[in-house]
Amino acid sequence: MKSVRDRLEAVLERLDKRADDERVYVKIYRDAARAAADAADARRRAGVTLGPLDGVIVSIKDLLDVAGEPTTAGSRIFRERPPAQEDAEVVRRLRQAGAVILGKTNMVEFAFSGIGLNPHYGTPCNAVDPQRIPGGSSSGAGVAVAEGTSAISIGSDTGGSVRIPAAFNGVVGFKPTARRISLRGAFPLSYSLDSLGPLARNVADCAAADSVMAGEEVLPPASYPLQGLRVGVPRGRLFSRMDALVEGAFERTLNRLAAEGARIVDCDLEDLLEEMAEATARGSIASVEAAAVHAEWIEARGDLIDPRVQKWIALRRSVSAADYIRMMRKRAALAEAMDRRLSPFDVVALPTTPVVAPLAAPLIADEKLYNKTDSLILRNTTPANQFDLTAISLPVPGAELPVGFMLVARHGHDKRLLEISASVERVLS
Repeated sequence: MKSVRDRLEAVLERLDKRADDERVYVKIYRDAARAAADAADARRRAGVTLGPLDGVIVSIKDLLDVAGEPTTAGSRIFRERPPAQEDAEVVRRLRQAGAVILGKTNMVEFAFSGIGLNPHYGTPCNAVDPQRIPGGSSSGAGVAVAEGTSAISIGSDTGGSVRIPAAFNGVVGFKPTARRISLRGAFPLSYSLDSLGPLARNVADCAAADSVMAGEEVLPPASYPLQGLRVGVPRGRLFSRMDALVEGAFERTLNRLAAEGARIVDCDLEDLLEEMAEATARGSIASVEAAAVHAEWIEARGDLIDPRVQKWIALRRSVSAADYIRMMRKRAALAEAMDRRLSPFDVVALPTTPVVAPLAAPLIADEKLYNKTDSLILRNTTPANQFDLTAISLPVPGAELPVGFMLVARHGHDKRLLEISASVERVLS
């Protein structure tokens, strides 16, 4: 078995070879990672372990604080921020679990898009097809795991920002129930919707990272029987405008689950989705809250911000406090209604995104196409955040391009979802 240090050096050698065009990582912690790797190897030689993440190479999104340096959140205007006084809570817990934190991964500026472009630090190439987008906003995280420079990467998910890059790069991405994992030391996009979640090559690694970040006992996901599993499929608006490749992969996966004894039934969510659309017609919850987060600089320093980000955040400053309060009260009522609606099901299944990763060049050249594509990519993932649910994207094997199969579960049913997902993963693989 290779030592942790040997595995780390192999990764660092890969990164050194592309150092002049590095777009996946914005910061590499060579000395700290080597020290952590050596410590993990010493523990292994002594027969001591800190758990399943001990010696695992992990990367973190560029909105998580690391003591002694500014947190730039994908933006050049934040390079001048005061350095963080301490590590983000999840970073501290990962270090305590023995994780080897390699570096910070690239992201969409302020985490405001599902596409994955960043004009300041460069856009990571999709790990499967470099002409395609990586997905966002945790763009570097999805690519890092898919290319093997990190075993696990920690991202944030406000409307799909963990699950979209997972789907586009062919890895697993888990969105926990919001506020289950501490957001202390994580630069916010939306106070109400943000959650921190892992991307990895398998469900077990996501589950281990999730437990460590939540401060819970780390146990492998128990085997969950698929015989009789109640799977709701919310056909309707979330299934429109699908690529044939995505549709075929999704239906094949449902058939595999049905062959294992799962009960696949329709799940009508159209009325709740329509009511949420009406409640957020003045602006999405994320954009309205982001306008408050960025109020001091979104216009004053707008020329330094990606215009694809600056425009939409600045626009939502016009939403009044009364409108926001009404929107959030309606959201709370709809979240309760969704919880009741989902009670007959173990999980809801749908494509993570209705399309495979689009080519990047047309989106860079055409702002209208960019905005239209961003909305489409976020369409299926956003409801899990709006209705305060937990969700995971699993890669569908055998597809010509990466396709994500998403399972969604009720608020707080995170462990159960991970157990079901591990069983689904075994069937698919």
